[in-house]
Amino acid sequence: MTFNFDVSKIRSLRPGDAGFNIKDGLRLASRASLEITKNCPGEHKWIIQQCIENGWIKPVAHVYDHELVWDTLQSS
Repeated sequence: MTFNFDVSKIRSLRPGDAGFNIKDGLRLASRASLEITKNCPGEHKWIIQQCIENGWIKPVAHVYDHELVWDTLQSS
């Protein structure tokens, strides 16, 4: 018999997961995103955009369990 316990207090959230988006009443935002600066060469931006659209690059947010609990309580 095998038991698997996740004792980490950190959760990884991806687009579509509950808690990935945050809101303050006025604005809805993702917890994680990718920022490409204006200095990035155009051909690199295009490649990165293609990777994002194909799902090869995804934003991931890492949050503590207590942050998710607190956000859930505040939104209730």
